[in-house]
Amino acid sequence: MTSPVIDLVQLQSAVDFSVAHETAWGRDNDDSWGIHKLDPPPWDRLLGPVHPRGPVSGVVRVAGQQVISWGEPERADLTFSIAKTYLALLAGVAHDRGLLPDLDEPVSAKLKGIGFDSAHNRSITWLQLLQQTSEWEGSCFGIPDQVDRYRHLQYQPPRPDARDVGQKGGARPLQTPGTFWEYNDVRINQLGLALLHLFKRPLPEVFREAIAQPVGASDDWRWEGYDNSWVDVDGQRMQSVPGGTHWGAGLSIGSVDQALIGQMMLDEGRVGNRQVVSHAWIRRMLAPCRIAPWYGTLVWLNRLRGVCPSASAASYFCIGAGASVVWIDPDRDLVAVVRWIEGARIDGFCQRLTAAIPAKAAKTAI
Repeated sequence: MTSPVIDLVQLQSAVDFSVAHETAWGRDNDDSWGIHKLDPPPWDRLLGPVHPRGPVSGVVRVAGQQVISWGEPERADLTFSIAKTYLALLAGVAHDRGLLPDLDEPVSAKLKGIGFDSAHNRSITWLQLLQQTSEWEGSCFGIPDQVDRYRHLQYQPPRPDARDVGQKGGARPLQTPGTFWEYNDVRINQLGLALLHLFKRPLPEVFREAIAQPVGASDDWRWEGYDNSWVDVDGQRMQSVPGGTHWGAGLSIGSVDQALIGQMMLDEGRVGNRQVVSHAWIRRMLAPCRIAPWYGTLVWLNRLRGVCPSASAASYFCIGAGASVVWIDPDRDLVAVVRWIEGARIDGFCQRLTAAIPAKAAKTAI
């Protein structure tokens, strides 16, 4: 049996680097933080609860074992867009249960009256929602999709066509669904609403039963919706939850729990002898989007080395504002979580951690 020889000095250097580069966002949720502040009024406000955050925190797991933690790793902090990846895992649960057998089927084929019935929206497929190519048009819980048009994140390449570049929230002309990639939180919230109607159960309940409990996560996390995101599902009042914290609410969870979910993904959906999510679904999540090869199914792919140049090309990331990061590197049998680091410093953290942990081919016996 072989184990990786970890450079403990470099490992501590990565931790120290993260602590030295804490986000500028206030710990008490003062008016200096938040993605909603980038939106044009009147959508530059919170619609759901938020709460104070902890310090820079994290967990590193190598070869299935936790090797270091720092900060307050068990504290349930807002995780922003990492919740998108968890929506993708829930879609996988639906797929494995036979509720979502064909990702290329239009959402409107199964779900009527929830925003997919217009001439533009009726052809939108589940895969397009999951890969952020849907170009869905409308308002979800009072927020129009236009709020996030022309949005561009640091992890994606520049737009090749200047006509695709404009001011965030501008009236970018919509394209045919499936032909244009854009990171859009309103459309992700529409995906969450669709999954709620597909399961006919609150998504936090399904997540707890199907993902959190099987991986051994704590019961301290919570996934909340907006004040106005209550809907009727077959006569039952349920709250739809967002895939982030753009307008407040979203998922609050600890670094240890996130690392356990990341470990399950690294192990191709397995926890011990239990297949939590099918191998096929995890592979599907990591298949690059045809028109955006840096993106999979609500995960960021490093195959072009554009997300983090210092991480391996096999790496993939779940990333939330703030910044919160789950980094999964199959080449190093590595899962790393770092919370509340400056977004521009993520690559510096990856660089130091890569130096600390050898690739699997370089493992030697201890």
